[in-house]
Amino acid sequence: MGETFLRSPLRTPRGRFLVSLPPRGEFLLGTPELVGQTSDQGFCIPVQEMVAVRLGAASEAKQVLDPRGDENCFTVFFVRREKQERWSLGSLEFTTPPQSRMAIRWVNALQTWICHHGVTRPKSLLVFINPAGGRKRAMEIYQDQVASLFALAGIHVHVVETCRADEARDYIMQQDLCSFDGLVSVGGDGTFNELMHALIDRTQQKAGRLEGDVDMELLAPRLRIGIIPAGSTDWDSQPLDVCSIRHNGKRLRYSVSLIGYGFYGDVVSASERYRWMGPVRYTYAGAKAVLGNQSYKGTVEFQVAGTEAANPRDQTRCRSGCLVCSESSKHLLAQCEEEKLSEPEGEWQKVQGRFLAVNVTCMSSACPKSPEGLSPCAHLADGTADLILVHECSMFSFLRHLNRHTNCSDQFDLPFVSVHRVRAVRFTSAKLEDYEDGEPAVQERKGLCGGICQQEEPVSCWSCDGETLSHTDISIRVHGRLIHLFARGIEQVPMGGSC
Repeated sequence: MGETFLRSPLRTPRGRFLVSLPPRGEFLLGTPELVGQTSDQGFCIPVQEMVAVRLGAASEAKQVLDPRGDENCFTVFFVRREKQERWSLGSLEFTTPPQSRMAIRWVNALQTWICHHGVTRPKSLLVFINPAGGRKRAMEIYQDQVASLFALAGIHVHVVETCRADEARDYIMQQDLCSFDGLVSVGGDGTFNELMHALIDRTQQKAGRLEGDVDMELLAPRLRIGIIPAGSTDWDSQPLDVCSIRHNGKRLRYSVSLIGYGFYGDVVSASERYRWMGPVRYTYAGAKAVLGNQSYKGTVEFQVAGTEAANPRDQTRCRSGCLVCSESSKHLLAQCEEEKLSEPEGEWQKVQGRFLAVNVTCMSSACPKSPEGLSPCAHLADGTADLILVHECSMFSFLRHLNRHTNCSDQFDLPFVSVHRVRAVRFTSAKLEDYEDGEPAVQERKGLCGGICQQEEPVSCWSCDGETLSHTDISIRVHGRLIHLFARGIEQVPMGGSC
């Protein structure tokens, strides 16, 4: 591996430090050279979080891919953590003694360890940019904030700017992707969903998997997916559970976030009529749905997760290095090795009644309006989803449930709410002909607006990651760790809260 251990005094803009690279090359350590007379603290930069190391000053290294500047200095570019779990690109310039050639030795050693510890780093990426996404700033965001970062990290990039619907899907399904290590979505949620659906479908198609075989476990794609903008760009690999949704055996969509019937389905569907209002249309549609307080009759069947799965109310949180996801991955790998192609094991249960909301989520689904999420203890990669049933109740009771999403109160600790950790779900809506004798098709409302808010309907609709499904009777199955993102789990519990 060449020279991998170094220790020497170096000058930085923060002062002189004794800088060392330990034998295993995990960290770049710096301690103030003058002990007891320090004006600054030391530093510790993990090699895994180094983006690049370049010979020359920071300004030179940013502008030139292979700078030949001052051979007496080198610059390390690394991930710098900001407030509110944000990351930015940091840099630290080091100056070595003149004519010592120490800068070249440091650059070579650090590059060796970056390669050694960065085996999962991509070398070639296929980037899809939706110019209409990101409030029509997708191309600007990529060129100003992302392209230079990829170049600095030495990543080869092929960019496809989409001009029509399904163009990214057609490209993924038809082109040779062997030379790429991953796909990158630059746009809104729709762009990511298009890439995810195409990548999963391509993998099954290449393997000869039949579309109608509902019991066949899906194969995980080789390529990872990156999302910009949607958090930090880094080099880790985060597995993610995916739900497949079917109607009468035909696949409708995949979901990585929320599948909602009733309240959330109504909000998404109604908001389409008010697109001219912009983002506020969701608040408006939500207020109308709350006041309308519409419940829907149906049957929910679900396959509970085995005893090895955590409880959806056990107060655990899915964080980087999550033990629940780690243990679940061993169970999922064992199943794959045994080639179990039948449905996952677990007892089936049935609940019938009227529901204000039926929600299925593979993750916490946290957002600004719900900081802890719809299901705070859901996990990203444990092979399960959380099923949340909100039974018929008064408008004020439902509003109390929704309000608990905005604070630290337990939104499940209510008599009309139940939550289950599941591996599969089947939902059957009550059609007009399914109502009992004497029960009217139009139910009496418990909201404030009565028939003023919206017209009564016998069924609601499903919302899948923000898209409305065309069928109400569906089956859902969780596929553990089906895709991988260029991402890292949340590193710590948010600070500053009272919960």
